[in-house]
Amino acid sequence: MGKRREGREAAVQFLFAHELHSEHTLEEQDAFWTIHNAKTSVRNYAENLIRGVLAHLTEIDAVIEPIVQNFRIERLANVDRNILRLAVFELQHVSEVPAPVIINEAIEIAKNLGGNESGSFVNGVLHKIGQQIRPRGARVEKPHPHVEETPVAEEASAA
Repeated sequence: MGKRREGREAAVQFLFAHELHSEHTLEEQDAFWTIHNAKTSVRNYAENLIRGVLAHLTEIDAVIEPIVQNFRIERLANVDRNILRLAVFELQHVSEVPAPVIINEAIEIAKNLGGNESGSFVNGVLHKIGQQIRPRGARVEKPHPHVEETPVAEEASAA
């Protein structure tokens, strides 16, 4: 598994745990990394994603809610909700990763961490969101300050 995939999975796991505890403290973060035991590069990537998602949570949820018609964001499965949040953050703010890669990674993480229907659900939701945020060929203007630029070639070899 590549560094970015590991980082994304760790970020989803952290966001899942974070929702259960409803707070973000250094102690919570340190405890998570004590259990997770990731390489420094994976941890750094995950922490950048976590900071970005938490900084834009209201904005991200506002993008997801209209797509999951008849459901409030709180009613989605916790894992699916956080996979979607992470992917939407990346679609909006991580310019160096192509939208199809972000969506594919989210689907694979959903298959790995979610329920039986998670992969299909995440695919359907992100397909619609991806068309809104990054129409074919469009790229994000600037990367988010929480996410460090890394070459796309690493993504292709890591996926």
